[in-house]
Amino acid sequence: MPSTAYALIAIALWTTLASLGTALSHLPPFLLTGLALIIGSVPSWPLVLRDRAAWKVPPRTLALGIYGLFGYHFLLFIALRYAPPVEANLVNYLWPLLMVVLAPVLLPGVSLRPLHLVAGLLGFAGAAAAILGAGGGTMSFDGYRGFLPALASAFVWASYSLWTKRVPAFPTSAIGLFGLVSGALSLVCHAVLEPSVALSGRDWLLLVLCGLGPLGAAFFVWDMALKRGDARQIGILSYLTPLGSTALLLLVTGRPLTWTIVLAAWLIISAAVMGTRAR
Repeated sequence: MPSTAYALIAIALWTTLASLGTALSHLPPFLLTGLALIIGSVPSWPLVLRDRAAWKVPPRTLALGIYGLFGYHFLLFIALRYAPPVEANLVNYLWPLLMVVLAPVLLPGVSLRPLHLVAGLLGFAGAAAAILGAGGGTMSFDGYRGFLPALASAFVWASYSLWTKRVPAFPTSAIGLFGLVSGALSLVCHAVLEPSVALSGRDWLLLVLCGLGPLGAAFFVWDMALKRGDARQIGILSYLTPLGSTALLLLVTGRPLTWTIVLAAWLIISAAVMGTRAR
């Protein structure tokens, strides 16, 4: 299967992440992140039972996996909790643009072109349009502050995706170890820092869907895509995600489609197209 097919499968699963995260935003973020990541690691458990080498990775690689999986999703769930979900989701989807722009910085042998810089300015203009248009100017300070973790989550996932090319090769099954350790650390933080809550049957159903889909299978196929393809081409394909994700989120939340959302999405996606043309 070509790398683009793996990337498209991951992208299709990720279109549901913001909607599921919004539906579960009443849960404490450490608890939500921890349970979803542990559930997402379950498909790889049979692999390690058959072969212990399936999870054998250097400490540096494990640290990178925790940084990517735990850091990205914790920050995203914080953003969806405090900022308007549709706009926060668009800001989070600066990560494919950051993959294009940061590839020359983080990967050896990849050069930076002027068009990359122009694409970066366009993308961040789209993020600014999303932030300034959120709430029609009536949003609270906490709402605007919620965009900071959305931006941070974009940087974390872009840098994680690129840095996986700079660590020693590891089996895709090790993604399950990343998720399990990240989830366990998150649950420890929940036990220490957050109040305990009772989960309903609906909460568990959504957690299982979130864990097995965008926080589970998507990681494995995304890693396969990164190992087989060009990071810049995969980054541009990722801009299919905000289209599907935003449309689904508008449907779930009942939000109308405003001109600021359209403008922000157009700027961000145009930036990615421009960035990928800068060879």
